[in-house]
Amino acid sequence: MKKCLALTALLLAGAATQAADLRPITHEDVWLAKRLSAPQVSPDGKWIVFLVSQPAYDDKDKSADLWIVPASGGAAARRLTETLGAEADVAWSDDSTRIVFVAKRTGDEAAQVYALDLAQGGEAHRLTSAAQGARSPVLSPDGRQLAYVSDVPDDPKAAGHKYQARAYDSFPIRNWDHWRKAERPHLFVQALDAAGAPQGAARDLLAGTQLVQARGYAGRRTNGDDELDAVWSRDGRDLVFVATTNEDRAAYDFVSRHLYRVAAAGGEPAQLTSGADSYGRPLFSADGRRLFARYERRTGKVYNIDNVVALGWPQAGAPLALTAPLDRPVDSFAVSPDGRTLWFLAEDQGRTKLFSTPTDKAAPRLAYPLEAGSYSGLSLAAGAKAPVLAATWESAVHPPEVARLDPRARRHVQLTAFNDARAAGIDWQPLREFWTTNRRGEQVHSFLALPPGFDAQKKYPLLVLMHGGPHSMWADSFGIRWNPHLLAAPGFVVVMTDYKGSTGYGEAFAQSIQGDPLRGPADDINDAADEAIKRFGFIDGNRQCAGGASYGGHLANWMQASTTRYRCLVSHAGLLDLRSQWGTSDVIYHREVNVGSPPWSDAPLWKDQSPFTYAGQFKTPVLLTIGEKDFRVPINNTLEYWSVLQRQQVPSRLLVFPDANHWILGGEDSRYFYGEVQAWLSKYLKD
Repeated sequence: MKKCLALTALLLAGAATQAADLRPITHEDVWLAKRLSAPQVSPDGKWIVFLVSQPAYDDKDKSADLWIVPASGGAAARRLTETLGAEADVAWSDDSTRIVFVAKRTGDEAAQVYALDLAQGGEAHRLTSAAQGARSPVLSPDGRQLAYVSDVPDDPKAAGHKYQARAYDSFPIRNWDHWRKAERPHLFVQALDAAGAPQGAARDLLAGTQLVQARGYAGRRTNGDDELDAVWSRDGRDLVFVATTNEDRAAYDFVSRHLYRVAAAGGEPAQLTSGADSYGRPLFSADGRRLFARYERRTGKVYNIDNVVALGWPQAGAPLALTAPLDRPVDSFAVSPDGRTLWFLAEDQGRTKLFSTPTDKAAPRLAYPLEAGSYSGLSLAAGAKAPVLAATWESAVHPPEVARLDPRARRHVQLTAFNDARAAGIDWQPLREFWTTNRRGEQVHSFLALPPGFDAQKKYPLLVLMHGGPHSMWADSFGIRWNPHLLAAPGFVVVMTDYKGSTGYGEAFAQSIQGDPLRGPADDINDAADEAIKRFGFIDGNRQCAGGASYGGHLANWMQASTTRYRCLVSHAGLLDLRSQWGTSDVIYHREVNVGSPPWSDAPLWKDQSPFTYAGQFKTPVLLTIGEKDFRVPINNTLEYWSVLQRQQVPSRLLVFPDANHWILGGEDSRYFYGEVQAWLSKYLKD
């Protein structure tokens, strides 16, 4: 008995010492955590290559290099590159001996494609010399041809003009944080010799084709560049890529993206898919007989779930929607070496999990339960005898690491430990979660983040955090821009609710925001906060603030217009008036579809759910923040709000970040932002 008591005392003493060693989370913990890219598994399943970025507050101290780790585990990861420039877009050769990647190295005017022979060793050598830079490299199955994307000016003769002007004839004219340039993405092929060195000049496969001459031609639009997502057919004779020919209709119609086939020798591309639906990220099965792709079925709704479909080859035929019965948006996907199984990641109730389905019928199922964290960037060994799957795994209390996913063992194995030591020293707890029933009888999911030194017997103020999108979800993942634990650090409880419009709960739930862009989501958020106050005795319901960014900023502004329950608000990149946001954003058509009519119509929603309509009753103190280079929610929205607040003499503070776009990406800017937010919340939440 004495031995048991002594052991118990020893364990309690050890736990107390461990707790005493933990420290509250700091901005350095969030910003300086190493960031890992999506891992790429070698075709033979033996190795995994990935990018590790080391952030810093000073740009000169930043680094990003390629690392490699055995897929079987048992050995530490090792660095492959160590240069001043960052690498990106990694791809393997089919024989697993080489990788190609994009980098801008000494002497390069723009980023180019480099190759590194892992079997022979040595330095990486450059494969391209594209004037506009090269990206998205992919080697042919025999390794003798390299396909890549490079931008080509619409009118090369116009280069070097002395006037300063931009000219446009159709929408869109801006994207994310930059004005659209008069250039379009083309697909190039560079021949390689047996040693992997470039032979002759690269061929522009799309030059002079009717496709690129179409007024609405573009690649797959992202937040940065237009991309083509090109892949080789297994015989190396053709490339399949993604493009659109109706982007010039973006001001008044949905843009459709389709799959095209072009011979490696050149010629007019042939369109493989058609109609209003959209396709992307093509992928061949190992035997080359089937083609898989991301698929969005156009329904007339603003949001439609991304599925994966199987198509025939060389004729696509009717698509077989393999993941549709799951009713969850697909993130990334891969096909087993035998072609019988589609593995994919999908959002589901606050986590991104691993699923599978046979490739001959739609029968998706969960590979295994995921109790904590989320996966991203799924990769598979296409040439291995047995499936070798890898992805990054992260949680709200652990930054990303590379993991091997093992469906047979129903778990994953962490292969790297770049952030383990930092995560282990922080006083934080995994997110708690709870469900509520909203006013429409739907189940609504929420996460709860607790402050350091949490004591359930104490009372804590409440911060209601609202995600952007709106078609996204709060996930059990490590956030950088709105980290809930860092926001909770001054001594707050943070509630994060997946309101109507959120993804991960079915297409209908995400679509239900259409025709109700702000009021319904706000009701879900407020009702969940009420339930949290009632359910958790450590929350002080008399001290509440709310905040969010982008669509979360829209909701923060709606809270200003619709309730006085919050002592203060934080609004980053939020709209004040639906019409103003429609007229100035870089994407507009889906906004009028969401409301139900053009903004000059008599549709009541343009006024009824615009915060500006209720400006005369604004009373809640607000911290306003905005990036000056934000074209998604342009700065005019924030300036309009600021003017109203000042006119109404509402306590308010405005922060403008000159170098930021829709996101605050600079280290010092981010540190200042978090400090200001914490100070603003503390001012109103701490009695």
